[in-house]
Amino acid sequence: MITKKKSVLILGASSDIGFEVMKKFIELDWHIYAHYSEGPKKISLLRKEYDDITLIKLNFLNHKNKNFQKLLRQKFNKNYDAVINLIGYVDNRTYENFDLKSTINSFLINSAIPMFIQKIAVAKMIKKKWGRVLNCSSISVKYGGGKNSFNYALSKHCLEFIPNSYRQWAKKNVFVNNIRIGVTDTSIHKKMKKNMRQRLKLIPISRMAKPEEIADYITNLTTEKNSYMTGQTITVAGGE
Repeated sequence: MITKKKSVLILGASSDIGFEVMKKFIELDWHIYAHYSEGPKKISLLRKEYDDITLIKLNFLNHKNKNFQKLLRQKFNKNYDAVINLIGYVDNRTYENFDLKSTINSFLINSAIPMFIQKIAVAKMIKKKWGRVLNCSSISVKYGGGKNSFNYALSKHCLEFIPNSYRQWAKKNVFVNNIRIGVTDTSIHKKMKKNMRQRLKLIPISRMAKPEEIADYITNLTTEKNSYMTGQTITVAGGE
């Protein structure tokens, strides 16, 4: 009996965590739809080793295009088994210098556009009675954002909103959850060594998470390992 290979859509696959998530799904032998806006070099290297990867290039900053919603439907109208949102647009705005335009921009890129893509995916998941959706939020939501991440944290806070419809989806074995990610050893944080020394003092475990550790939690929540959890926001932040 031939069984169809499961597939996952990873939004923001070129991020450090996204790259590690891809490696986890390669081990599981899933088909991977890897979305990125820039920086696909690492993804291309993976693709040479594992050719079951479909690349989807689209910069959500182009949302002002009048045909953008149509473009989303064209690019993401696939039969995914899991959707993982790792989009992390940061515009370095503080509360003191944010404006309506910048806030709306962050909301659309980090929250509204991924939710629209998930809506397309969930409709197909319900029909086949299986699906997993995971939005990756940030521990910055808990603290009202960092020094220059007011819009980022606010948009991630919006991302944690789970539509009440999830109760009906659960009856069709379609689960949606959020994971609130703590400080992780990514390229962005490596550039902030001085600030990180102070930041680590707030973490009971006293270290940053490794990208592959976060990838483990993400994978567990978006595969058959998650057989019961839905409608939840889980914090993985070393005890913060």
